[in-house]
Amino acid sequence: MSRRLYRSADARIVEEPGVNLTPLIDVVFVILIAFIVLAPLLELDRVELADASSAPQDGSISVQEASPIAIYVRQDNTIVVNGQPMTLVQLIEYLKQAKKQYPKAKPQLFHDRKAHFGTYQAVKNAAETAGFQQMDIILKPG
Repeated sequence: MSRRLYRSADARIVEEPGVNLTPLIDVVFVILIAFIVLAPLLELDRVELADASSAPQDGSISVQEASPIAIYVRQDNTIVVNGQPMTLVQLIEYLKQAKKQYPKAKPQLFHDRKAHFGTYQAVKNAAETAGFQQMDIILKPG
């Protein structure tokens, strides 16, 4: 960085103070490297989209694998399994038994668009508590 020199009124050369940016650049590089190293280690929820080529040609929507564990969240945030409303405690118990009965099955969540996100999170946490690592989320377009 260049410093400017100028003459004051009494003919002395005065040096304008400069800012040393080297420590700032070092800090930025350290933070950047930390993000690069830590980003792959973060576990994030992700939504995998179905392949468009495997969709039915008639425009109808079909669930690829029907799961014996289907959870419905209605727009009033009630949770329904097998036609019966359930509380979160009941859902956890149901999912624990379903995990024993169907160890390879993935629960399917049919979440109404107008239901709260917190209800989805509670159902997801219940599935994780019951021992499920994955859950299919079935969304209706429109």
